[in-house]
Amino acid sequence: MSKSDSTPLARIKRRHNLRKGVFIVPSLLTTANIFCGFYAVIESLKGFQKLIANNFELSTHHFDVAAQSIGWAVLFDLLDGRIARMTKATTEFGVELDSLADVLSFGIAPAVLAYTWSYSPLPQFQKIAWAVSFMFLVCGALRLARFNVLARSASTQEATAKIAKKYFVGMPIPAGASLIAAIVHFTPTPLVTRINGSSTFFDIPLDNNFYSMLMFGLVAILALLMVSTIRYNNFKGSGANSHGSRRTVILIALVMFAIYSWSQITLLLLSTFYASLGPISKLLSFIRPSRQISTTPEMASAEMKLNQQ
Repeated sequence: MSKSDSTPLARIKRRHNLRKGVFIVPSLLTTANIFCGFYAVIESLKGFQKLIANNFELSTHHFDVAAQSIGWAVLFDLLDGRIARMTKATTEFGVELDSLADVLSFGIAPAVLAYTWSYSPLPQFQKIAWAVSFMFLVCGALRLARFNVLARSASTQEATAKIAKKYFVGMPIPAGASLIAAIVHFTPTPLVTRINGSSTFFDIPLDNNFYSMLMFGLVAILALLMVSTIRYNNFKGSGANSHGSRRTVILIALVMFAIYSWSQITLLLLSTFYASLGPISKLLSFIRPSRQISTTPEMASAEMKLNQQ
């Protein structure tokens, strides 16, 4: 090391450059999130083109790639937020960029994937197909806008911060996108191939539109869950102590191994579990009200404001 590199000014400059690099990392991950969302849209459109040409093998491949791209976008979305908080590199610019990325990757991409994979080739469903997919996109955008507003209010209001620290209000948009992507990844063959063929469910003949109607209902329910006030645990308190940290690391390792070995069934089970976690917790709160979390008047007032938004 030269003498000029060991001067206080040189050390300050190195720390400044390092700090700039730390701020770039979350933005790069967000950019990767945007790329995955865009790639998922392109692959969905390619799958739709092959589906129209009756090339079901290639369309299945493109739809599966689109679903996997949304899954990678979820991973990048988790990493950019975690790294930004760990390195204290959170900025207003990063927050807004992340929201725009989520609209693409978890709003537009799954809406296009659900439309092209499940019900687009059915002429009798065109109007409702557009409406349901657009409803998912709009509700996802509203969910992101509400999340940003609550995040800002939580920084100034202690009662709101206590609620936001443990829970999401409404299902997070990545969870809705994950469930749609997991279903397609589990069975990437386009639904139209099953609608045109004969199929049964527990030896009961199915109507030709059965599967599409199921997908209509699922996408609509996911959209409503995103704009609801049902609480979803954000698991931010997991691994807070040393014993919890070890258990969390072991659990993450087991989940990663399961995804690597049996990605289709593992991702479907995980996404279904989390999407249903909110409604199940809500039902249990009615059945066992004594086990509800105690709240102070300030927290009750903050929760009332959340329900009004």
